[in-house]
Amino acid sequence: MSQLATSGKPTRSHTALRLVETRSLSRTDWLAVRRTGIGGSDAAAAVGLNPCKSPLELWLEKTGRDAELTLPDPNDTTLPVYWGTLLEPIVAAAYTQQTGNRVRKVNAVLQHPTVRFMLANLDREIVGVPGVQILECKTAGEFGARLWRDGVPEYVQLQVQHQLAVTGKQAADVAVLLCGQQLAVHRIERDDELIARLISLEAQFWEYVTTDSPPPADGSESADRALRCLYPGNANAVDFTGDRQMSAVFADLVTVRAEIEAHGQQEAKLKQAIQQAMGDASRALFETGEVSFKRSKDSHGVDLKRLIADHPTLASQYAITKPGSRRFLVSV
Repeated sequence: MSQLATSGKPTRSHTALRLVETRSLSRTDWLAVRRTGIGGSDAAAAVGLNPCKSPLELWLEKTGRDAELTLPDPNDTTLPVYWGTLLEPIVAAAYTQQTGNRVRKVNAVLQHPTVRFMLANLDREIVGVPGVQILECKTAGEFGARLWRDGVPEYVQLQVQHQLAVTGKQAADVAVLLCGQQLAVHRIERDDELIARLISLEAQFWEYVTTDSPPPADGSESADRALRCLYPGNANAVDFTGDRQMSAVFADLVTVRAEIEAHGQQEAKLKQAIQQAMGDASRALFETGEVSFKRSKDSHGVDLKRLIADHPTLASQYAITKPGSRRFLVSV
């Protein structure tokens, strides 16, 4: 598993602390509790291995600076998070139906007994099965299912190892509902060497939180969103002419951009060579792959310029203000 990969060795288990009971806890209060530590779903982001969330964006959440970030609405039926929450009890019931293993809710935020920033919210605990104690429920649509072709994605493995670390348990089952019609069950055994490395890396992230110092940006779209939220911008200028390190970074940026532009031109030339050879064909096969070059379906829209010209009063009635964003422009 990338730089965290190890071979596991069993260790003596411990019992997690029940930090907060969640049976009657509001979502707002639950989110507030989550800010006090690193949960299982935070683990991959904390160590820089979450494909959707950077350490910097997670840091904004943990330090209460995420108010300007666009966060997923748990009630939006078009988002995976909505269906994941809605289908969790169904996935748990299907797991019991398929495996015969009984499960139950924990109804608490759990805390590691000695590493206090490590928290866990378990979907279910498995009852009366010696070899496995935790159930993690997942759902994956047509796009998300691709991430499960080779087994449990790395970010989910880290989530589960974090949960095993907090609880002291030895194994977990991950039940994933694929495309709404296939339940796959994967067993993840405790890996104590990986857990030790994970705790060390999570501690490094948590130090950024406790010292109120942002972690470095990692080049991801998530980090870009976080930077724009953290630094909305002003009219001031900062002078780096005497800073050799930042000047070297700028020089590297200029060089990389020139290389990207050159590669972009080469890509366009190669693409057009294939398009020209294809002629009117919509698909071309090659020794190592294929390409398609199809006309998309006609779309229908509204001619806003004509609409406003014919009905000018509508412009003021339906006008909205779109907030500006910072643009990064390079001049040499």
